[in-house]
Amino acid sequence: MNRERILTGHRPTGPRHLGHLVGTLQTWIALQERDACYFLIADLHVLTTDYAHPQRIQANVLEVVADWLAAGIDPQRSTLILQSAVPEHTQLALALSMLVSTARLQRVPTFKDQTRELGLQPSLGLLAYPVLQAADILLYKATRVPVGEDQLPHLELAREIARRFNPLFGVTFPEPQALLSSVPRLPGLDNRAMHTSYGNTLLLKDTPEETTRKVMSMYSDPTRVHPNDPGHVEGNPLFVYHTIFNPDRAEVEDLKERYRAGTVGDVEVKQRLACALNEALAPMRERRRDLAQHPERLREVLLDGTQAARPLAAQTLAEVYERMGLAPRVAQGEHARALPLVLGAFC
Repeated sequence: MNRERILTGHRPTGPRHLGHLVGTLQTWIALQERDACYFLIADLHVLTTDYAHPQRIQANVLEVVADWLAAGIDPQRSTLILQSAVPEHTQLALALSMLVSTARLQRVPTFKDQTRELGLQPSLGLLAYPVLQAADILLYKATRVPVGEDQLPHLELAREIARRFNPLFGVTFPEPQALLSSVPRLPGLDNRAMHTSYGNTLLLKDTPEETTRKVMSMYSDPTRVHPNDPGHVEGNPLFVYHTIFNPDRAEVEDLKERYRAGTVGDVEVKQRLACALNEALAPMRERRRDLAQHPERLREVLLDGTQAARPLAAQTLAEVYERMGLAPRVAQGEHARALPLVLGAFC
C-alpha cells in the first residue's frame, strides 16, 4: 500500500474546542490508520500574534497534546513534533525566504485580514508566517496537507516555493496537495466561526455543567420571538450541532419538524443538544482527565515524537544546504544529544 506523508498541526493557543474536533482531529484520526502522519505543535507560530505572553505557551502546548491524545491521536502510529525543538524548521524557512518576494507575501489574504484586525504595524514574523508554514510542510516532504479553505493560500505558497526551488537547485520537494475537510466550519456560541480569541467556544475539556451552561446561551433563530413562532432550521447553529453530534436521527428530525411548526421552543432543543453533546464527549473527557493528571506522559510523547522526526528534518535540510551551496550540516548525532536538554527544560 502506498502511504501518503501527511503534515499538519495546530498553534498551541489554548485547549482545543469542538471546531477543532470536527474540523481537523477526526480527519487526522482517520488518516493515521493508513498514512505516515506528522502532527506539529506549531509554537513558533504563536509568536507572530502573541509574543508578549510567553508564559502561556508551555502550558498551552500540554493542553493541546492532552486534547489530541484524548481525541484519538495515537503516538504509536503518528509522530507528534514540537516545532521549536527542531531548529531545521527555522533554518529551512530562512533559506526558502530568499525565493519569495515581500510583495507576494503581502498579497496573502490572511496577512491582510490579520493586519486589519490587529490594528497595528505587522511584524516581519507575521509577514513571513506563510514561509515558515511552507518550511514546516516541505521539511518533511509532505505529499498531502489537511487544511481548511482559509489556509489554501498558504498551501499554494508552499507549492509555489517547491516549484521555484526544484528547477533552480534540483528536484527536492514534492508539491503538497490539499486535503480539504468535509465538515464546514463549526459555528461558535454567537454564530461566528468558533475561535478561541472570540470567547465563543465549547472546549473538549469543559465539564458537563459548563457545556450545558454554554449550550443554553447559544445563538439560535433571531427571527423567532416566541416559542410558538415557526422557526428556521437551515443555518440555525442548534441544528448544525444536532446533525453532527446527536446520533438519534429520529429525535433530530422530530425536533426539526416541530421547530418549523412552532411547537417546540429553543429551551427544549438546547436541553436535548446538551444531553447529546455530553454523552458524545464523555469517553474523551475521561481519557483527558487521566492524561492531565500525568503531564510527564505528555512530555514523553512529545519528546519521543520530536526525536523521531529529527533525522528526516536533518536530512532534508542537508540536501537543501548542499544544493544551495551552503556549508555542510553538523552531524545529526550532535543535535540529537542536545534535544533532551531542550525539552527537559520544557515546563
